[in-house]
Amino acid sequence: MHTPGTAHPRRWWILGALCLSLLVLVIDNTILNLAIPSLMRELGASPQDIQWIISAYTLAFAGLLLTAGGLSDRYGRRRMLTAGLTVFALASLLATYAGSPEILIAGRGLMGVGAALVMPATMSILITVFDETERRKAIAAWSTVSLAGVLAGPSLGGFLLDHFWWGSVFLINVPVAVVAIAAAMLLMPESTGGAGRSDGVGALLCTTGMVAVVYAVIGAPEHGWDSPVTTGVLAFGLVVMAGFVAWELRTATPMLPLRVFRDRTFTGGTLAVMLLAFAAAGMMLALTQYIQLVAGYGVLQAGMAMLPFAASSAAFNLAGATLGRRFSNRAMVTTGMLVTAAGFLLLATLTQADGYPLLAVALMILGMGAGLATPAAVTALMGAIPPKDAGAGSAMNSTISQAGSALGIAVLGSALTAGYQSRLPGGLPAAVQESLAGALATGQQAIMGLARQAFAGSMSFVMLVGAVLAAGAAVVAFTLLRPRRTTPAETATEPATEPATVRAAEDRRTSAND
Repeated sequence: MHTPGTAHPRRWWILGALCLSLLVLVIDNTILNLAIPSLMRELGASPQDIQWIISAYTLAFAGLLLTAGGLSDRYGRRRMLTAGLTVFALASLLATYAGSPEILIAGRGLMGVGAALVMPATMSILITVFDETERRKAIAAWSTVSLAGVLAGPSLGGFLLDHFWWGSVFLINVPVAVVAIAAAMLLMPESTGGAGRSDGVGALLCTTGMVAVVYAVIGAPEHGWDSPVTTGVLAFGLVVMAGFVAWELRTATPMLPLRVFRDRTFTGGTLAVMLLAFAAAGMMLALTQYIQLVAGYGVLQAGMAMLPFAASSAAFNLAGATLGRRFSNRAMVTTGMLVTAAGFLLLATLTQADGYPLLAVALMILGMGAGLATPAAVTALMGAIPPKDAGAGSAMNSTISQAGSALGIAVLGSALTAGYQSRLPGGLPAAVQESLAGALATGQQAIMGLARQAFAGSMSFVMLVGAVLAAGAAVVAFTLLRPRRTTPAETATEPATEPATVRAAEDRRTSAND
């Protein structure tokens, strides 16, 4: 019987299976971003449809993550992983053959359900099969595979969209999911967080509240932030989530270990990740449209154009595993976020006339920042969680990240559209004012030029917001993450994460010195 938190004999094979499970989720989202113009043309999807095609996944994913994390700790992490991959594969088939935006939205929602079961299980299994001396390296590999999905997604998506119909970007998920299921069943041990009664009330309150809050945020651009629909659903969701917190604090068998928020390292890491996710979601939404509709790249070219970001991210992600032995998590995350802010500032200078070199340099800088910050942030916050609560803790991290993405798509997507419309002269057709794709469909060079210029100007504002958010994430990391004290001897043998007992002792020494 394997003891959670110690080195499993097959841990590196297990890591490979976990990475394959993660890869199917990452590839799908990166391919979908590239397919946005195709969906507008071939499926007749409006900008609002596109937001819901993207956001239906986020709604289900973020709404169910906390519940799924608690279920994986209680009923088995491998069981939840394989169940989630099965749901994800079947939902991908539904999306593949969707004949309308509404059916595609439903398929994407079911894919979010599957992803919610998969994501917390991957990280929690990783935490339980690696000990502290190898955990940083394993997390760096896990993060690198996530970035490899970003690298492979656009290239693979460009090839598929060039040679097949848009549904092929979802069909590709099925064989990858099948292989991941087989690998999980053959390689992974089952693990739980211990026996206990199910927290059915907590699961119901959590799912209801999270879905309501995310729905309100996603629908705000359509209904207006001050509309009765938005304010009513948001208020309902917040009240339910408050009830969930109150219930978890009083029940003897809580689904969610809220005590981890007392650890400022966990809180600081999750807040930094949320701010960066907010900015990154808005960047991807704007940049994929800029590359194809403003710069005029074909689908395959657009996919290749994103490679500098993914390649730089992967390289610095791997380098971060080594640097993390010499520098504290706080230093790594703070530096990475500041570098990311510089990348956003460079993107903000892009105009319709700029060539690819400027874009490539900006993407490389962004990748550098993400590669430095991400493994350190995940290592810091997961190090604050006991192995028995790994599923719930991982789910909390993923939920906050997804909430940031949902807010980014809703807020920055709305700002992108509003900025585009405000920069257009009056008297243009409604289709032109609705979206850049509608303007390009007119085929009139004068209108197309005005629309491209308006979109580029609006995108610059979104990138400036991203720079501010990345800088804010750096401030949060520097303020809340604990600096790590090391001696030269410790540097060579330093464990990947700091045990809670070591951190507590350091806090006591600091208090005594103060």
